[in-house]
Amino acid sequence: MQLSQQELASMHPVPDSHGINLFQADAAKGLLSCYLPKDLHAHLLPHLDRLGALAGSLLDNLAGTADKNPPSLSVRSRAGLDISKIEKHPAYVELERFAYSEFGLAAMSHRAGVLGWHSTMPPAAKYALTYLFVQAEFGLCCPVSMTDSLARTLRKFGDPALVERVLPMVTTQDFDALNQGAMFMTEQGAGSDVSATETQATLNADGSWSLLGDKWFCSNPDAGFAMVLARSESAPGLKGVSLFLLPRVRPDGSTNSYRILRLKDKLGTRSMASGEIRLEGAFAWLVGERGLGFQHMSDMINNSRLSNGVRAAGLMRRALTEALYISKNRRAFGRRLIDMPLMQRQLSKMAVTTEQARTMVFQTAQALEAADQDASKRPLMRIMTPLIKFRACRDARKVAGDAMEVRGGCGYIEEFSDARVLRDAHLGSIWEGTSNIVALDVLRAIQKEHSLPALRTHVQHLLTNGTPVSEELSALQTERIKSAFSFAEQASLNHPEQARQAATALYHVVTMAAMRWEALQAGMPMRSRLADLVLIHKLAARDPITDNSLADPALCEWLAQSI
Repeated sequence: MQLSQQELASMHPVPDSHGINLFQADAAKGLLSCYLPKDLHAHLLPHLDRLGALAGSLLDNLAGTADKNPPSLSVRSRAGLDISKIEKHPAYVELERFAYSEFGLAAMSHRAGVLGWHSTMPPAAKYALTYLFVQAEFGLCCPVSMTDSLARTLRKFGDPALVERVLPMVTTQDFDALNQGAMFMTEQGAGSDVSATETQATLNADGSWSLLGDKWFCSNPDAGFAMVLARSESAPGLKGVSLFLLPRVRPDGSTNSYRILRLKDKLGTRSMASGEIRLEGAFAWLVGERGLGFQHMSDMINNSRLSNGVRAAGLMRRALTEALYISKNRRAFGRRLIDMPLMQRQLSKMAVTTEQARTMVFQTAQALEAADQDASKRPLMRIMTPLIKFRACRDARKVAGDAMEVRGGCGYIEEFSDARVLRDAHLGSIWEGTSNIVALDVLRAIQKEHSLPALRTHVQHLLTNGTPVSEELSALQTERIKSAFSFAEQASLNHPEQARQAATALYHVVTMAAMRWEALQAGMPMRSRLADLVLIHKLAARDPITDNSLADPALCEWLAQSI
């Protein structure tokens, strides 16, 4: 019998997973069935399968090439004209075509017909596809998210005539006609403190606006449209800031009056351009009401924060898949790595964290969809979004590092995906608010949005409709949930220094409860076992030198069954 190339590769002393289907390799791929309508889930399965195959082969190749060949900036043409043109490597452009055109990741929330579906798709569908795509390419998923979020914010707050004009341009799947989106907020003196925004907006006699100032960190800086915060009012702080839509090209067809000064030399996301922008009287449209810019932009930020969590979850899944593949196919001292107790412990720890993030992705996606349909559901969405952004993005750095260690020395070289995943993983906890800022936003949601009762009700709903906790752990689960909510409430009142602890505790409670719900709804008992591990190892106090190992051979065997 002739062995396949993949079978031959698995027998080599240095296992190489390249070419595997990243969707089929996922033991928990069936989890999506409890987050999507049955007909949509069935419709998406072949698309998920195809994307999984591409992500493990062609897209991964393109991502590696684009990472090694970052974009460059041409500030002037050969005739001496100011052009601020970004040159992208063909591999990155090909990735763009797959994301925007073929799979419609930025369009499916806004228009029917993407992937042959008869209506727009819910957030869970979009994030399931993004979760797979990001396992191959992380950097591009930022512009994709911003394009999607810009369309969402414009639809909510933009003048109807402006929406009618711009929305088709940012949601088309015709790649040559597409105008990508971006958001330019950060200034040198106004990072997380948006109230310090200095960029000035001036109202012209014809009703248009002109923007003047510098923006310090602008990803996808040559996008067709960008949402920009600028000071339009004399009032100090946030009350003076408004939201504007900045086109790359003016309505008359001329290039708008802003320049890309330089591109950033970044640790990760090297494939995607980030730069510094100088607005020199640039034409822009007002979006929403004057002086409510940050409030309007918050909708885009919340959407982007959820997308950050999705990308972090996807990176963890790629890292875990690599670690499982290696440990299943590499032998040392006469045994497979996956059969060794210490490796089982390491894989189990990675798996619990990775699966928590995946669960939180879909739970938050559901909360977002519910809030869009019913404003009274906003408090739940409002706290879930910073929770996933805070914890999942921090966890991705650890999981990516642990996966690199499983591969050993080969993981440290740039020929495998580990180094790229590790570099990219460090961005999530900085983008759209650092960990401290986002943890404080959890407390702000509790204080101003009264989100804690909504979260408590949601947790109870999940537990009531999930696989019951064992009698042995029942009392511990009840006490830990009560303590987590009490601690978060006290932190929100007068202990901001406890914000990170409070956010972490709530994240663990929600994911534990949701995993019990998933276990019953998806018919997947291992989710309940994962919930037990969250309870015992992440919510309960433990003596660090007692015999209480997280190593779970049955979990490792289940995880690796499809690899």
